[in-house]
Amino acid sequence: MRKLFSFLLIGAMAMGMTACASNAPVKSNEAAATTAEAPAEAPAEAPAEELPLIGVTIYKYDDNFMSFVRQNIEKAAEGKAQLIMNDSQNDQAKQNDQVDAMIAKGVKALAINLVDPGAAPAIAEKAKAAGIPVIFFNKEYPEGTDKVGYDQAWYVGTTSAESGVIQGELITNAWKANANWDKNGDGKMQYVMLMGEPGHPDAEARTKYSVDTVVAAGIQVEELAKQTGMWDAAKGKELMETWLAAHGDKIEMVICNNDGMALGAVEALKAAGYFAGDKFMPVVGVDAIPEALDLIKSKFMAGTVLNDAENQGKATLELAVNAALGKDVIQGTNWVLDETRAVRVPYVAVTE
Repeated sequence: MRKLFSFLLIGAMAMGMTACASNAPVKSNEAAATTAEAPAEAPAEAPAEELPLIGVTIYKYDDNFMSFVRQNIEKAAEGKAQLIMNDSQNDQAKQNDQVDAMIAKGVKALAINLVDPGAAPAIAEKAKAAGIPVIFFNKEYPEGTDKVGYDQAWYVGTTSAESGVIQGELITNAWKANANWDKNGDGKMQYVMLMGEPGHPDAEARTKYSVDTVVAAGIQVEELAKQTGMWDAAKGKELMETWLAAHGDKIEMVICNNDGMALGAVEALKAAGYFAGDKFMPVVGVDAIPEALDLIKSKFMAGTVLNDAENQGKATLELAVNAALGKDVIQGTNWVLDETRAVRVPYVAVTE
């Protein structure tokens, strides 16, 4: 049943991403309003001025996963909201200025993908002073959104530990099913770890809980190398090349905090002659972006964990629209708030 659910959910995600691809992304890094057409089933096309104006920031547009979240926010806004979109270019100071500019333009709600999760209270204070609700998404304040000092602040994202646990379960099941992966026959899993951004709650949780889950399942492990690849494919490729030069076939598992870095690791392994004939090295990631799904189908990756960009984008927009209109943020939706004022979108394991 879980496999069937995963298959159906991934199929739905793939169709959602395909639909999103037709939306032209905002090119400017400056705040620029965009308005989408009302859906066909609407009784009448609402004038743009009647749609709430929502200010959105993405910590950086060229992040693989966040590009899909952004597209899904834009898709969900069709007929429901006008958007001011911003690329914060991984610069918290720039994001702070963008928030000030959006407030000055009269936005009715803010949707903020923080550069630095620790900046949440400062952004919340800006929103509070302006009397504007704020939805943080994807990057969560470490102490919880209920602790940012503003009762009109909410969060949309995941439970960080869950992705690490599910990735660890995926690794455990695959390792036990493939005895030949233990190349030296010592009964231990020798692994390397490509970590995400230091201090990012998801990176910290995935790094810890993936390995802890494997160990809890009775598998001995040995860490050969661990370093941040900053969520980036090019950095992932560079680090994998370095580790192959240092450790070669001693590496028995490549654990990546996201699919972007996993793509880079696979490229390095291909260049080193892996995946040709019997030469193989398992790589696992998180996000289930389309490129990773293709690599899993082609047997270049052992698996990933679905980080649901479609529903994260949809929930962010729906909460922001409700907040902008002065409604209960989850009114008319299927979302549920937890005790920290957060909507949690679940992860799902993905294998061939």
